[in-house]
Amino acid sequence: MLPPGGGLLWLGLVLGSVCASVGSAAPGNSATDALNVLLIIVDDLRPSLGCYGDKLIRSPNMDQLASHSLLFQNAFAQQAVCAPSRVSLLTGRRPDTTRLYDFNSYWRAHSGNFSTIPQYFKENGYVTMSVGKVFHPGVSSNHSDDSPYSWSVPPYHPSSEKYENTKTCRGPDGELHANLLCPVDVAHVPEGTLPDKQSTEQAIRLLGKMKTSASPFFLAVGYHKPHIPFRYPKEFQKLYPLENITLAPDPQVPAGLPPVAYNPWMDIRRREDVQALNLSVPYGPIPADFQRKIRQSYFACVSYLDTQVGHLLSALDDLQLASSTIVALTSDHGWALGEHGEWAKYSNFDVTTRVPLVFYVPGRTAPLPAAGDKLFPYLDPFDSISESVEPGVKGKFTLTSVSQSSQAGPLQVASGPWLSWSLSSKKLQFEKTLPETSAGQDGHRCHGGRPVGSLPASRGPRGTALSLPHARGTCRAARPSSLPHPLVSRGAVPRRPEPSEAFSGP
Repeated sequence: MLPPGGGLLWLGLVLGSVCASVGSAAPGNSATDALNVLLIIVDDLRPSLGCYGDKLIRSPNMDQLASHSLLFQNAFAQQAVCAPSRVSLLTGRRPDTTRLYDFNSYWRAHSGNFSTIPQYFKENGYVTMSVGKVFHPGVSSNHSDDSPYSWSVPPYHPSSEKYENTKTCRGPDGELHANLLCPVDVAHVPEGTLPDKQSTEQAIRLLGKMKTSASPFFLAVGYHKPHIPFRYPKEFQKLYPLENITLAPDPQVPAGLPPVAYNPWMDIRRREDVQALNLSVPYGPIPADFQRKIRQSYFACVSYLDTQVGHLLSALDDLQLASSTIVALTSDHGWALGEHGEWAKYSNFDVTTRVPLVFYVPGRTAPLPAAGDKLFPYLDPFDSISESVEPGVKGKFTLTSVSQSSQAGPLQVASGPWLSWSLSSKKLQFEKTLPETSAGQDGHRCHGGRPVGSLPASRGPRGTALSLPHARGTCRAARPSSLPHPLVSRGAVPRRPEPSEAFSGP
């Protein structure tokens, strides 16, 4: 486990570095000697996992992955909104560069023909495949998940995802509702399945096909949960009895918080069960018993997600691909579970911007498995003996730079700038100091006791870029000479609020 440092998403750099170093170590090898890549990207997953120190969450399969991996303690999304975060991650460019702060533009047409990570692999001999939510669907990925540029085959979306926001939740009255809290009997939902189960099944089928392929593969699998609505198999609720669920340790809206730094969680207010609470806008609050139910369902969704990751990784083992496949797991952003009076993303608090980030590299983060051994046997979260597993890599991790330098050096994680509100002067100031931070319950961190605010799109300063000589991709090249590296920005720019979300400060 790396020590705490600055938050960033190193996905393109690490994948490119590993692949470049493998290729340079054995010149003349064929494409079949290249490592495959399995990218798992989750929707709205904060680092509420056993491997990140959460004692309540049952996530044995992701913890097991972490035990064989390099784990980043302080990785942060560029912006706590799905489309901007995913485009930033997959292009390696800030929202300031892609000019996407919401869902309403396609970067290739709106800002520049920037190459993506899967496009880079595709142009270098890989078969690239997308399953589930990888790019955000709609305008921001040209209604095509950036096909055909990023993918060798048409992206797959599970057929049952069209029911996610329909009336499939059985309420206490026995009727079906479009609720926020939606534990279901899977046998009785439309099609008798759920989107993430279908995505896992499709990903396993693709792995089976690629096992005999002469080409290496890049497979991206995007899971929907724990995104709202919390629609999951009802048996996972049993893992989290309500009497064991605590409230957020800091549930109050911070005194003096500027209105622009707060989001009134309108997306959950539209759900029928939340509407029935008749909450005041914008600050609520939500009754304590319903807060516990929200947190219970989020945690249950995480454990349900963990089983899907477990089945996928177990299949990787069964197909004897674990020794030749890099596995990266991350999230597009986090989600507030009552911290600061928030029940949403759309803010710059750490609980919404901090994400898990884990890399398994065969033979580097863990020894290659012996013949007949399994690195990723499926672990049942209902098994009482399942315990969280400590991450396997501690200290420094050595990679060869994508510039193919002869000097391999340690991968360093350094703290970056952070954003604060200057209430006395009533204007924003961009701080470059690095205050001491401490981890609290649920992984929440406080920066000097001051809230980390959101910048209006019209006034957002550009985040500082990580200095990586020779690793930057060409701005508008159709075929970049190297992977464009992610850039560090703690000053993420939020989407502009809808008129219905306007409100006055406390």
